[in-house]
Amino acid sequence: MDSPISTATAQAWAALGADPSLLDRVTYGGPSGGLPARLPVMELARATVAVCSLAAAELTSVRTGRPVPRVRADDEAVATAFLSDRLVRVDGQAWSTFAPLSRFWRAADGWVRTHANYPHHQARLLAAIGVRGDTGEDVVEAVAGAIAGRTTLEVEETVYAAGGLAVAVRGPHEWAKSEQGILVAEQPLLTMARAGDAPDRLFGDGALPCAGLRVLDLTRVLAGPVATRTLALLGADVLRIDAPQLPESQEAHNDTGMGKRSTTLDLGNATGRRLFEDLLDEADVVVTGYRPGALDRFGLTPEELAGRRPGLVIAQLSAWGRYGPWHQRRGFDSLVQAATGIAELEGSPDSPGALPAQAIDHGTGYLLAAAVLRALTEQHRTGGTRLVRLALTQTAHWLVHDLTPAPGQADGFDAGRRLTETDSPMGRLRHALPPVSYEGGPVNWARPPGRWGTDTPVWSSA
Repeated sequence: MDSPISTATAQAWAALGADPSLLDRVTYGGPSGGLPARLPVMELARATVAVCSLAAAELTSVRTGRPVPRVRADDEAVATAFLSDRLVRVDGQAWSTFAPLSRFWRAADGWVRTHANYPHHQARLLAAIGVRGDTGEDVVEAVAGAIAGRTTLEVEETVYAAGGLAVAVRGPHEWAKSEQGILVAEQPLLTMARAGDAPDRLFGDGALPCAGLRVLDLTRVLAGPVATRTLALLGADVLRIDAPQLPESQEAHNDTGMGKRSTTLDLGNATGRRLFEDLLDEADVVVTGYRPGALDRFGLTPEELAGRRPGLVIAQLSAWGRYGPWHQRRGFDSLVQAATGIAELEGSPDSPGALPAQAIDHGTGYLLAAAVLRALTEQHRTGGTRLVRLALTQTAHWLVHDLTPAPGQADGFDAGRRLTETDSPMGRLRHALPPVSYEGGPVNWARPPGRWGTDTPVWSSA
């Protein structure tokens, strides 16, 4: 399906502050049908990957002095990548992307969506609603009974007050009338700003647009790791840092850890803080995905980072936005779908539904990577510290209100054509190939993921 530039691609490229004349470098193609939904999910997926690919091609041109390479967004590759967390296998073994207590529940006046994939979130959920136990059918039944006796808003407020995650399922009109929904609707898809002065960035030669760049990855499932996985594909030295007291799922890391290294550091003690500061002193990009304000006590506000490391690209991702009454709430794609009306739109009269993939996460991840790439290009031209910000709710608003399905999509989707296998420390790894593609660009990551949290906290090029 070769076609003119889609409206979605043009919208995303404009949000990135980029030259619209470069859009003629983009073409589309490949079998579609991999992300069936009532909402235009395929348009979101195609557009976010297309602009990420074009931003990579643009930065390649900046670094090499050659014309901007052509970009092709292949629907089959895009859809397979958006399903990557569901398609990954180790020695043929799949993993469940959602824990038993991460689901929709019937409340007294509607539906609630909970997220309890991490043990600490599950413990807080159970404590908030007064259920004892850990796992098993008896616990599931007890949670169902406890939620059934409460209103949706009572569950939402009680669980969030306890540090857990639960969201009342709202319709799109109900969300649009809420204080947070009104503020989301007033925001652009993403923001890019100059956060301080710094000399023009001097790039060395590099076949890949991010070659020689060092990226500190302070993100967790799923949008942030998708973005940094993409920067690793494009040549960056990406080091993911987690707190040792917040372990990550190895199964999740098998998908999003491609091309990266991973370590743990406790920023609350002197040794961990010193090691982190040493890494920060040589970083080019810092990507954070924790709720707003959570990292401020470690001196990781944009103002402090810009003062310490002029010329840094600072990328911040949140679930609900950095504004409004929900700005400090934790959140995940599934909860954003529930709150913003997507679950109702994709559901039935009997129950809420969901998108065919964690499309808000994946789409925001590719937009985040594109924003970092564009910030690096602008640095080359005019210098400066750069700050980019995205929120899952802003991507969700774009999907619900601004996108329309492209006509005449072909079928014939087969994810198997876009999967490959490689040896890894965990075993034989099957994973989706990267969808970001431009002439002369990489076709796979240089390294598989390793075991989460086991790498030495130094830059690989040190």
